[in-house]
Amino acid sequence: MKNQIEEVAGKLKVGEVPEKPWTHISVDFITKLLIVAEKDVILVVYDRLSKMTYFVVTTKGMMAEGLARLFRDNI
Repeated sequence: MKNQIEEVAGKLKVGEVPEKPWTHISVDFITKLLIVAEKDVILVVYDRLSKMTYFVVTTKGMMAEGLARLFRDNI
């Protein structure tokens, strides 16, 4: 049984190490927050190399174009 699990899961691969800041980022949302100043979501953008993190407040109904503007203006 153990051999079958190892074959399915495969071997752990080491991730690529970024050479320049802001070439490898992670983006996520913190949702279901209390509404403050008409904002209820936090956009979290994290740079893997520098470990710098930006938190940008926004709303649940934000569309892709608006999120792109938030990213451009705040990151």
